[in-house]
Amino acid sequence: MMARAVKPRVHWVSPLPPAETDIGHYTARILPELAEATELTLWTDAPRWDRALEKHCPVRQLDPDGMLPRDFPRGGRGQGDAVFVHIGNSWVYHSGFLRLVQRIPSIIVLHDLAIQELCNEAVLNDRFDAGTYRDGMARWYGAEGARLASGLLDGQIPPLDVAMQAPGFELTLSRAISVLAHTPAAYEATEARSVLPAYLLDLPFRPSAQTPSERRPEAGPLRFAQFGYIGPNRRLEAVLEALSAVRDDIDFVFDIMGNVWDPHYIQGRIEDLDLAERVKIHGFVDEPVLDACLAQAHLVFNLRYPTMGEASGSQLRIWNASAAAVVSDLGWYGSLPDETVFKIPHADEQAALIALLRNLAADRSIGAAIGRAGRARLEARHTPARYAEGIAHVAAQAAGDARSALLARSASGVLARSPDPQPLLQARLARHLADEAALTGALLIQMSGILDDPFYI
Repeated sequence: MMARAVKPRVHWVSPLPPAETDIGHYTARILPELAEATELTLWTDAPRWDRALEKHCPVRQLDPDGMLPRDFPRGGRGQGDAVFVHIGNSWVYHSGFLRLVQRIPSIIVLHDLAIQELCNEAVLNDRFDAGTYRDGMARWYGAEGARLASGLLDGQIPPLDVAMQAPGFELTLSRAISVLAHTPAAYEATEARSVLPAYLLDLPFRPSAQTPSERRPEAGPLRFAQFGYIGPNRRLEAVLEALSAVRDDIDFVFDIMGNVWDPHYIQGRIEDLDLAERVKIHGFVDEPVLDACLAQAHLVFNLRYPTMGEASGSQLRIWNASAAAVVSDLGWYGSLPDETVFKIPHADEQAALIALLRNLAADRSIGAAIGRAGRARLEARHTPARYAEGIAHVAAQAAGDARSALLARSASGVLARSPDPQPLLQARLARHLADEAALTGALLIQMSGILDDPFYI
């Protein structure tokens, strides 16, 4: 690992345990390495947090509506202060952060490209200004964005339908100095929509000391699982319909753990499909309970449609358990090596699911092989140490990135005000930006002591 005489000061704005979100758990998982690589302070807008976090670094509560940039620095010597703000799609945990990034220059850690559910629920619950949302949609998506915003807020267009045309992540970029993405698709989307510096890091997960693959039952019912925040795009209904189709041929049990978007509706579907004796909705469970279930699971359902460029912390947890997962052959999930997951096409989802269930019932070893390969990829690509080193590098660039972002916005403003921008003016601005921050090309920086592929693009 590269030695650092002076650590960058990092302010990490995120949900924290015991918040029921994997973004909070992801922070806790990388905390020892992140605190070692940076001069770290955690910030949250929640009134309480797990006090065990404070053995690694200070934890502070912030007011997202009153916090000013000068309130973040802790002083002392260092390479400057970098504020990382985590944006996911849950209004419960990210509404305050969505308001914060409208005012505070920060590095946006973009966990979801599609944040229309966040925006909609935040507005409905008086956690985000409707006018700000409408203005942002019109700014980034023009007249069609204004129409979609009105339809969403009026209850005429579902958030998922809006997100298919206008994901909404751009609404976090008005004061951003850079963007950190966890998938190539998210990186490419932000690069296409903005001249801000963009970084790409593999989502981290701390591998457990022992792999649990040998504990899976070799006889008896197949054990299936699904977990996390389970919205309509997680394809739970499709899974239930496939299980219903094989219920007379395959012995199985199916555990659903996490927050289901409409548990009463799903329970009704379970009963309608004659699955009540086989399927159980547990609700949110503690991590040890979840991990114990995954250690027994022969197959975990991790389907997405649509997928909007997000990585899956759930998939990393599945790999950690050496469990086999079935994913939609789309987005980040489709880019995973074929030996690490079962992939099915969305266009033929039902038939492919049923075929996989029958194959697994006939030969459980195919799931074991997938689980082992997934665990190997987790250990090679997703360790906290590798991620923390990347975060330290992004933080060290924050001052330069802030200058670059300011110049880029100024240049964009000049061009936007000109009815017919002259090629000469455009060329001069491009040269100026390139001299300041090399924004016109991809930067490939390799860090010694880690893997050969670059930390960021």
